[in-house]
Amino acid sequence: MDIKATLTALWAAIARQDADAMRAYFTPQAVICWHNTDEQFTLEEYLRANCEYPGSWRGRLERAELLEGGAVSAARVWAADGSAALHAVSFYRFENGRIARMDEYWGDDGAAPAWRQALGLGRPIALENGGEGSRQ
Repeated sequence: MDIKATLTALWAAIARQDADAMRAYFTPQAVICWHNTDEQFTLEEYLRANCEYPGSWRGRLERAELLEGGAVSAARVWAADGSAALHAVSFYRFENGRIARMDEYWGDDGAAPAWRQALGLGRPIALENGGEGSRQ
């Protein structure tokens, strides 16, 4: 199983809000947890929550790492109109090549808080490919 290819395709389907394509990556009894909002979903609830989310979205997988019995990924998702951008860190447990459990942690993209800017701490993230930051 090529984890990076699988998760790249999954995140493309998530961004398209394509329930049929997304469903193929999960076991029918999959459990999906969004920890930031204390929500646990069945697969069908997750598909509905994702696909009925307002607006048009784009997204891409930024990193995927294989773990024993699963994987972890970081993905960026943004509104097509530029009004919002987020990152998700997801932990996956696989059964027979499909996702049986997905635990996600979502965070809004944005500028560093004013108090850190005032201290002059940090700088934009320089990516390995020479790009500036993680919001391109």
